[in-house]
Amino acid sequence: MMAGLRPLTGRGRYIPLRSGISFAAGGLTVLTLPPFSWLIVVPVAFSALFLVLRQVSTAPAFFIGWVFGMGQFGFGVSWIAESFYVDAERFGALAIPAVAGLSAGLAIFPAIAAMLFATIMQRRAVGGITAGLLLATCWVAAEWLRGHVLTGFPWNLAAYALVEHAALRQPAAWVGSYGLSFLTVFIGLLPGVLIVAAPNRRVPVLVLFAAAVMGLWGGGALRSGTDVPPTDIALRIVQGNVPQVEKWAPGSRERTLEKYLSLSAQPGRFDLLLWPETAFPGFLDEDALARRRLSTVLPDGRILLTGVPDRVEGDGETRYFNTVQAYDGNGEILTGYAKHHLVPFGEYVPLRGWLPIERLTEGLGDFTPGPGPRTLAIPGAPLVAVAICYEIIFPGQVVDDLFRPDWIFNATNDAWFGTSIGPEQHLASARMRAVEEGLPVVRAANTGISAIIDAKGEIIARLETGQTGVIDATLPTALAPTPYARFGDWTSLALICAVWALAFTVGSARRRFNSEKSKSEES
Repeated sequence: MMAGLRPLTGRGRYIPLRSGISFAAGGLTVLTLPPFSWLIVVPVAFSALFLVLRQVSTAPAFFIGWVFGMGQFGFGVSWIAESFYVDAERFGALAIPAVAGLSAGLAIFPAIAAMLFATIMQRRAVGGITAGLLLATCWVAAEWLRGHVLTGFPWNLAAYALVEHAALRQPAAWVGSYGLSFLTVFIGLLPGVLIVAAPNRRVPVLVLFAAAVMGLWGGGALRSGTDVPPTDIALRIVQGNVPQVEKWAPGSRERTLEKYLSLSAQPGRFDLLLWPETAFPGFLDEDALARRRLSTVLPDGRILLTGVPDRVEGDGETRYFNTVQAYDGNGEILTGYAKHHLVPFGEYVPLRGWLPIERLTEGLGDFTPGPGPRTLAIPGAPLVAVAICYEIIFPGQVVDDLFRPDWIFNATNDAWFGTSIGPEQHLASARMRAVEEGLPVVRAANTGISAIIDAKGEIIARLETGQTGVIDATLPTALAPTPYARFGDWTSLALICAVWALAFTVGSARRRFNSEKSKSEES
């Protein structure tokens, strides 16, 4: 039916039909991502988008792209509503408006991609494979903007449809998640190109589709077969599973600390003890008694890495930080990291002087951002980078480029999102950072999903959402710096330019061949 969609004539007769298909296609993209990861839906969703955008003028294209985004994000980030129901009396009424507003804002980026595609199509009149290549390029350009504009929100990138497939996610080590999104969308919309292709052009499209899929899989399979042996560093991750409604309740601090100490004291050997974001609901560096109690679980030179809030007095004001701090068996702070990529409305209120809105999280004031990615040196342990909560979702912004670590510690508190699909999507981002950087990622989450992920994105061990317990495992080995780790998003740009150069070269050769053939037939 979509193949028969007629071009818009300027009177907008087919906009409702195209918009309805676009909304459904956008909603289907959620099924391509964890926890579903239905790979077959990728070509359905993006081929549908390609077909409804054909021969559409700029203004309708923007609206059709925006509607696609509303389906994509309306379902994809619906889990955000859960955070408003943690304190339902104060914020519950804002849950649906917040999801709708956020989705409408994020949908602008697919709208920009669609508008740019339609504008160029009108001026250049390209078709076939080139048109598909153009839409994939516009899509990834909009994704990159979404990851950077207004602090960025690169959640549920198209590439994450491949995260559960060991070979298919490996190209992110070379071209990053944005480059892999480009390949995912381009391959995904080729069936749409095939539907509208002339009979004599269908074989090249089929050949390209098969070659692209096999090339993506084959190249990734080479890397996925790389051996990643464990180190001799023993880890213990503690998942306390403290509900968000109890975390900051009066009198809960002692119960929470006792729970984490009890879980940490279970029999077994470990070198590093890992607690999640704000595991201690208070200022641990100011609580001498609590720090002394750490000695009961940190004998023989063991180290604790834990998420804790921190505050600094100075210049007549108090600044608050969301941090991860390292403690030894004497309760002394060895080093620390302050989160630099803060969550809008969760850790600070943008334009506070203008917006009459409260933060969703408990606290006395907005958090202050730290200076940026930092590599920590801990006695007796490999160098570590820290990413707190959603900092792990930002490609290329987790690791200090000048001081490469040996692993990444992701301390998070996903209790805000209950048992929704949010924690699974968050975990997918962590797995892609592991592939991109060639570094293992160790994740400690308050209510799950805690996990140990090797440098190829494979999950070695995990604790599910809602479970209480510990993970005892050894730290996987880091791989050599990947091309993406060395050059960042420039690798994505290089890929796109190389594909376009190849397309122009093939196109020019085909035109010369056809021209010479015509001359030969005329003579």
